[in-house]
Amino acid sequence: MSYFDMFPNIYYDAKGNGKFTIQKNLLSRLKLVDKVKENILGFDYYDVKDGETPEMIAHKYYGDVGYHWTILLVNDIIDYYEDWPMSVQRFEEFVKNKYANPQAIHHYEISQTSGDTTVTIDVGMNTTDYPSATAISNYQYEDKLQEKKRQIRLISSDNIEDFVKEFERKLNEAS
Repeated sequence: MSYFDMFPNIYYDAKGNGKFTIQKNLLSRLKLVDKVKENILGFDYYDVKDGETPEMIAHKYYGDVGYHWTILLVNDIIDYYEDWPMSVQRFEEFVKNKYANPQAIHHYEISQTSGDTTVTIDVGMNTTDYPSATAISNYQYEDKLQEKKRQIRLISSDNIEDFVKEFERKLNEAS
């Protein structure tokens, strides 16, 4: 069953002429509650390879390209062109088009350690208060954003069918 097949049907007068047709209610929306998204036992983690699409990953991981929408849903990807990681070629073109000088300084960062944890803090362009700050170029900044996008969650293959059934049930309740 495809993603759109799960949406409930409604009668809709598209032309305003009193003739109703059956349409899919695409305005029905569900959002995964944070509690479900944070349950790491139900998810596997995956690093998107260069050029991979949700369909390719769904085929590789679930054996069914029809589950591609679950990958987008659990990773809060609404706009495939903005939220999905770019191919290397597209990324290079994007950076070249966005910045006059990709190697110019975007901002500075410092590392701060507490116990076993080290975090990186963006200090903007403030090198006066942070003389040991590291310069981050426009290219490096955009590359870090892409790396974050490459790290996605997948519903474990043991749970995918139950997830789809539950999604369909909730979608029908919401209508």
